Amino acid sequence: MAGTSLLALIDDIAATLDDIAVLTKIAAKKTSGVLGDDLAVNAEQVSGVAADRELPVVWAVAKGSAVNKLILVPSALAISQFAPVVITPLLMVGGSYLCYEGFEKVYEKIFHKANPGSSTTEAAEAAEAEKRLMALDLATIEKQKVKGAILTDFVLSAEIVVITLGTVAAEVFATKALVLSSISIIMTVGVYGFVAAIVKIDDLGFFLSRPQKKPWQKNVGLCLLKTAPYLMKFLGLAGTIAMFMVGGGIITHNFGPLHHIKEGLGSVLQLGLDSGVGLLVGGLVLAGVHMFQKAKVSWFNKV
Repeated sequence: MAGTSLLALIDDIAATLDDIAVLTKIAAKKTSGVLGDDLAVNAEQVSGVAADRELPVVWAVAKGSAVNKLILVPSALAISQFAPVVITPLLMVGGSYLCYEGFEKVYEKIFHKANPGSSTTEAAEAAEAEKRLMALDLATIEKQKVKGAILTDFVLSAEIVVITLGTVAAEVFATKALVLSSISIIMTVGVYGFVAAIVKIDDLGFFLSRPQKKPWQKNVGLCLLKTAPYLMKFLGLAGTIAMFMVGGGIITHNFGPLHHIKEGLGSVLQLGLDSGVGLLVGGLVLAGVHMFQKAKVSWFNKV
C-alpha cells in the first residue's frame, strides 16, 4: 500500500514537471521577440566602457537583472492573485518609459550637438556641457551605464514575466511560480551570456590575430576585428529601434482601439504601427519631461 502511494506520488511529480517543461517551452517561444530586443538593448547599453571593465559591467548588470526578477516574479504572482487589474496600467507605464528612453537617445543624437549655425550662447552651453561630461570620472560613467541598463532590463523583464504569466494563467499557483522562475533564470543567463560574448568579440579577434597563430586563425581574427565596431553600431541602432518597437507594442497591445487596428494588419505593418506609436509616445513623454523641468527651474528661480 505504501509502495503504491509512493509510486503514485512520483508519477504525479513527473507529470507536473513535464507540464512545467512544456509550459516553459511555450513561454520561451512567446517571449523570444522580447528576448531579442533585450539582447540588443543591453549590448548597446554596456558598450563603450574600457575593455578591461566590459565583463565586470556585464556581470553587474546581470546581477541587477537577477534582482529585478526576484522582485518581478513574486510581485507578478501576487498581483495575478489579488489585483490582476493593475497589470495593464503598469505595463503601459513601462512601455511609455521605453519609448521615452528611445526618443531621448534620438533627440540627444540630433539636437545636442553644436553645429556651425548655432548661436554663440548655444555653442558655449554645448561646450560647457561637454566639459562637464569629460570631468566625470570613468567610475561614475560606468555606474551610470549599469544603472541605466538595469532600469531598462526591469521594463523588458516585466514584459517577459507578464507574457509568461499570461501563458500559465489557468494553471495552479505552484506551476505558475515554477514556470516564471524557470523563464527568469533562462532569460537572464541567456541574455547576459550572449552580451558578454558580444562585447568581447574584439578581444577574441586580437587573440586570434597574434603572429604565432595559424593563417586561418589570423584571418578569422582580422575579420572579427573589422566587424566588431560595425556590430556594436548595429546593436546600438537595433537597441534604440527595439525600444520603440517593444514600448509601442506594449501600448498597442493593451490599448483597445489600437489593438483592434493592429489585428487587421500584416506582421510588417504591425511592426510599423508599434514603432510609430513608440515614436509618438516617446516624443510626447519627452516633451512633458522637458516642460516639467522648465517649470521646476522657473519655480525655483522665483523662490
